[in-house]
Amino acid sequence: MAIFADRVAAGRELAAALESQRGTDAVVLGIPRGGVVVAAEIACELALPLGVAVVRKLGAPDHEEFAVGAIADGVRVVDPAATRLHGVTPEGLAAVEEAERAELARRSRLFAERPLAVDGRTVIIVDDGVATGATAKAACRAQHARHPARIVLAVPVAPSRWLPEEAVVDEFVCPHRERDFWAVGQFYDDFTQTTDEEVARLLAHDLP
Repeated sequence: MAIFADRVAAGRELAAALESQRGTDAVVLGIPRGGVVVAAEIACELALPLGVAVVRKLGAPDHEEFAVGAIADGVRVVDPAATRLHGVTPEGLAAVEEAERAELARRSRLFAERPLAVDGRTVIIVDDGVATGATAKAACRAQHARHPARIVLAVPVAPSRWLPEEAVVDEFVCPHRERDFWAVGQFYDDFTQTTDEEVARLLAHDLP
């Protein structure tokens, strides 16, 4: 059953849940691509700067949408249970990772040409939802290495039992914790894939 009309609507609801960040020195980092649409709405509503946290999911070779891990700058997350479940071999995982590292580098060049300074600031990491949690985990670990004061992970929807790593995330904001969860897209009326051009437009609009 859908909860949100689209990612913009999800961003508005998340912005309301993050109202305490208005007027602070926080920065909002969206996970491309869909997470940037949600993040842009939060940044606009709360008058905060918008940037990206570039991450790539490592999908199972036989089921690309199912994440068995994720990578970010200097970070590699792999779920051994997920790799066993899908029978992912080390060779198969290496092939997936090679392709995703190339895409990670491409998106970093395209979207993160001017990375926001996060040292000593609150970083709000945003995605359009959490499924396995691999990409969120990688994004939070990567930003944690940049020495922010706090990390807030904010997503509109997540499985009811999922929680981020306490050692990395200081606050988890999620208005909808769902027990019947099989994919993020089930909670959106419109879950159309976000394009590179849309992400670039949203980021350019935020530039001074």
